[in-house]
Amino acid sequence: MPSLTIKNLPPDLYDRLKESAARNRRSLNSEAIVAIERQFPKRRTPEEQRRLMEEIREFRERIAKKGHIWTEEEITAAKREGRP
Repeated sequence: MPSLTIKNLPPDLYDRLKESAARNRRSLNSEAIVAIERQFPKRRTPEEQRRLMEEIREFRERIAKKGHIWTEEEITAAKREGRP
């Protein structure tokens, strides 16, 4: 598996990464990998994208059969529920 050495890492950035690793109970290396993966997510192949869209369509159809389609306002309200 490839390796990466980061030189001249600013001390403040190192401290923030170290604190984040501790909060998430991960090693410093694992936390750096998670941060990089979030910044550079894996791109879906056209086939993966097609399958995802099909799953979304099927999910929407199942919800519609139950008689209720959520509005954008309802979705936003549900996301905010319980937040300070």
